[in-house]
Amino acid sequence: MPSYQDIATRLRDAYAGGAIPPLRDALEPTDADGAYAVQTINTRFWEGEGRRIVGRKAGLTAKAVQTQLGVDQPDFGVLFEDMRVSDGGTLDPAKTLQPKAEAEIAFVLGADLPEPDTTVDQVAAAVASVHAAIEIVDSRIADWKITFADTVADNGSSAFFVLAENGLPLAGLDLEGAAMEMDVGGKTASTGAGAAALGNPLNAAAWLAQTLARRGEPLKAGDILLAGALGPMVALTPGDHVQARIAGIGECSFTYGPGA
Repeated sequence: MPSYQDIATRLRDAYAGGAIPPLRDALEPTDADGAYAVQTINTRFWEGEGRRIVGRKAGLTAKAVQTQLGVDQPDFGVLFEDMRVSDGGTLDPAKTLQPKAEAEIAFVLGADLPEPDTTVDQVAAAVASVHAAIEIVDSRIADWKITFADTVADNGSSAFFVLAENGLPLAGLDLEGAAMEMDVGGKTASTGAGAAALGNPLNAAAWLAQTLARRGEPLKAGDILLAGALGPMVALTPGDHVQARIAGIGECSFTYGPGA
């Protein structure tokens, strides 16, 4: 049986070497502890390489995405500064393997959330700003044939993210009812609403805060939280312009095009 270190190395090498077979020989499909152990090994490796953590992402919070991927519970991954694509910017396709885009609501925290029993109200009080966001997910597992353990070990199938330059204060916003439209190549490719993220993006953020506090890695002021997809993810083709609009919250965009 391969060690967690072996699995972590296999995943890291896939970023440059190409997608690899599912990790069935190494992780049982529902082995959350083992999968997070692999994720942590790579997180520490990348931190040692100088990458800076700027937040976390909650994944698999939308039933539509869970259905697409054949999983039935949320997960999380780490956001590094070098994963950020500027609002209106360009993502070089050479940096991805089999990317898909999904529109999300994101939070920037203005206070720490250290408690393992963090409530939705405590999360709301800690939110400094609310933003429209796009997550560009990717998988180092060939053909996206992932189990829960595969995606967790693979840093939540993360790749890049776009955060709307302008955020809003939380007060008065209807997160649950906020309608989302995501255009790809000028055509509506995905629709949804805030309720897709565990009923309300604040629920997803609270789950994330609780989970990370229990692991001894609590969310901190300044962290960016991606609260999960609001609708189905969409595969990207080089040249695609992607724009997400979330009613009452804002919009953001990027172009999936060649590097400058």
